[in-house]
Amino acid sequence: MLVQERVLDKKSITQRIKQWGSEFKKQLALQSMVLPGIVFLIIFSYIPLYGLSIAFKNYSIVSTLSSADWIGLENFKIILNDQYFWDSVVNTLGISLLKLAFGFITPIILAVMIYEVKEGPFKRIVQTISYLPHFLSWIVLGGMLISWMSTSGMFNQILITLGVINEGKNILLDADKYWWIASLSDIWKEAGWGTILYLATMAGIDPTFYEAARIDGAGRIRQIWSITLPLIKPIITLNFILTISGLLGSNLDQTMVLMNSQNQPKAEVINSYVYRMGLQQGDFSYATAADLGVSIVSVILLILAHQLTKKLNDQSVL
Repeated sequence: MLVQERVLDKKSITQRIKQWGSEFKKQLALQSMVLPGIVFLIIFSYIPLYGLSIAFKNYSIVSTLSSADWIGLENFKIILNDQYFWDSVVNTLGISLLKLAFGFITPIILAVMIYEVKEGPFKRIVQTISYLPHFLSWIVLGGMLISWMSTSGMFNQILITLGVINEGKNILLDADKYWWIASLSDIWKEAGWGTILYLATMAGIDPTFYEAARIDGAGRIRQIWSITLPLIKPIITLNFILTISGLLGSNLDQTMVLMNSQNQPKAEVINSYVYRMGLQQGDFSYATAADLGVSIVSVILLILAHQLTKKLNDQSVL
């Protein structure tokens, strides 16, 4: 009986392989389009994983991956006792939580407002203006912010005119204000671009839903609350999961442009700290270990966020 079962199993596997081969041939044109992406992932995402072994070695620029001495978890022990690293973790979480609190909901509100505007020049102008900051680099936007927040910059002139302050001061030199500056400037840059997924989803909503709601006497706010938001809930959930998983991530470009010697205690984030330790100070093992640890925690946050959203969505999975 066992021999017969093994023969049947081999036959079923062979049949499955043949079926897969025939299906692959039918979709050869589509599969060939995916192939460059697979090759890209293998070369730039999977092969470099071998370099993570640096985190467990005493690696220097004069050694190779194979010749560097294996030291196990020593780099991780150093990280756990490094106060500067934990300061960067606090700054990263502070800025990320502010972005989550205000930046997550802003694209949703903006997308609903744009969707509710009738088609015409005004709607296109609003979309273009809101998208524009996304296409400007942080070098450009950072230069604008540095100028606006200088002692004689636009922000100080507005505050003096309104009587809020008597004399101007460089806002970027105030470390206590940096978290707000980083989070609000990031929202300004990305909020418009973040509306694209929501607007694309709203465009697919059946207009008869709104017609039926109007017949039942529902106003504009009720239609938004009962039709628009529930129907874009899957996209909101997906963005929420990705946002939670990226809490320990930070915008290195923004930090490198806006950070200075005065606000560094509040501006130093994990990415900038790892950058300084790895590329500026040459401690590649420490930087790799720190980045690996952050990546592991980010995966854990991704799983937890997914489980949370499953419970909130009645166990439905994206």
